[in-house]
Amino acid sequence: MPSIPAKPPRLTGEALYAGYESRRVLDGVDLAVAEGQLTVLLGPNGSGKSTLLKTLARTLTPSAGRVCLDGKDIHRRKTREVAQRLGILPQGPSVPEGLTVRQLIGMGRLPYQRLWQQDAEQDARAVREAMAYTDVTEFAERSVDALSGGQRQRCWIAMVLAQETDLILLDEPTTFLDLKVQVDLLELLSRLAHEHGRTLLLVLHDLNLAAAYADRLVMMREGHIVTSGAPEEVFTATNLKHVFDLDAHVLEDPETGSPICVPHKKRGAHRRSQPTAHQRRVS
Repeated sequence: MPSIPAKPPRLTGEALYAGYESRRVLDGVDLAVAEGQLTVLLGPNGSGKSTLLKTLARTLTPSAGRVCLDGKDIHRRKTREVAQRLGILPQGPSVPEGLTVRQLIGMGRLPYQRLWQQDAEQDARAVREAMAYTDVTEFAERSVDALSGGQRQRCWIAMVLAQETDLILLDEPTTFLDLKVQVDLLELLSRLAHEHGRTLLLVLHDLNLAAAYADRLVMMREGHIVTSGAPEEVFTATNLKHVFDLDAHVLEDPETGSPICVPHKKRGAHRRSQPTAHQRRVS
């Protein structure tokens, strides 16, 4: 049987140069975001991860190159049209004081609302489904300010889900959260990709969580993409040294097969000293 041709990626960056004022951050980056997968951008601070995410989301205009959404230059699309196709959750979003969870999540419906035409029933359904999926329904009438960090982050994700886009970009969604909460959020995002066919691009800092949950890793350094591919292909000791200047062993999780990074302990590092025989007698 003839093979079915792969679908072209819906979001691509071509020869992207971008930065802030006179400081260039991205230096000729090419990236195609794999459809229906969870892709993670990794790299040291200042490598260009967040800048690339903002450029792909059209919140930052490149000085050269172009971003294509569904085959068309994203800057030639209307803002409302882009917002109906692509959702972004920036790092550390702020909430207007006193806003309830339901009101925050309802903001995800703004791209579909017009002064002369609104579908209140469809908006309400999208908000209910987003709250149910992220398990925040019980907080619907509470102020977002009164929630824990993990609960607030689930509300922000629910807002993006209410936007009903197939493409979702998230900048460090797990920052400052406890490890258990980070894992819960990544489990939720993984289900979005694998059970609901959403395409997700995330910036993460935790190497092992990225390797555990990503379908594809993109490693960046100094405004360039150094390597990209499946975690088992690119999450190597050589790449970790080159990208992060990190000396580490890379092991295999015996249960999942995911690669795990174990940093080398420096020679001469202090160990807890064992008590001498005299100290044991005294105690």
